[in-house]
Amino acid sequence: MAKQSTRAVALPSIIDLDAIDAIRDQLAEALDEGAVLVDAGGVERVSTNALLLLVSAAETARRNHFDFGIATPSAAMLAAIERLGLGAQFSGMMRQ
Repeated sequence: MAKQSTRAVALPSIIDLDAIDAIRDQLAEALDEGAVLVDAGGVERVSTNALLLLVSAAETARRNHFDFGIATPSAAMLAAIERLGLGAQFSGMMRQ
């Protein structure tokens, strides 16, 4: 059975297709252990696929009864979420 510890995952400044595999692996490993808090304060650019990856990770956490949050999302990340109409999907994840 997985532990209930909270694991921090820091996002890089640019989250594009080159970075997404490493982020996916970090999130998967963290979700195996329990709750996850994603540090998004340094994000300058984020791809649509990366945002969908975060939505998927949050759903995995929910199914496993773990907390999943995004701490201090940057203005660039918030703008991308809004521009893509994903505000509802991210609303429960944001930790200001």
